[in-house]
Amino acid sequence: MTKVENISEYLLKNDIKPSYQRMRVFEYLTSKQNHPTVDKIYKELIKEIPTLSKTTVYNTLKLFMEKGIVTVVNIEDNEVRYDADTSLHGHFKCEKCEEIYDFKINPSNIDYGEIKNFKINETHLYIKGVCDKCK
Repeated sequence: MTKVENISEYLLKNDIKPSYQRMRVFEYLTSKQNHPTVDKIYKELIKEIPTLSKTTVYNTLKLFMEKGIVTVVNIEDNEVRYDADTSLHGHFKCEKCEEIYDFKINPSNIDYGEIKNFKINETHLYIKGVCDKCK
């Protein structure tokens, strides 16, 4: 993932008004790279932004998704996580510690075979198992 040097400029470039809350949510996503849930983001940022609401976090993430600067990671049906790395890559979720790890995907190695003439809008690769630390 490319490091964003100036979050305010980056948001403006993507037609997003750079409010303090929006900048902090985006900064959290890019600096932590921990595929957080709304709750995790809210619990971290409420410490420094006492006026922050969970609704603001939800709305901010929704806006970021609409503008294409954040993607959703849906490895579990009951858990939505967010990722500021919008490049094509896979996600591995450890079934013990529940951490999510990124890994590279080489698109030229994907055999689309029978669907090669289809219009593909999204590609997701999710793998579950046990990470190196938990083995």
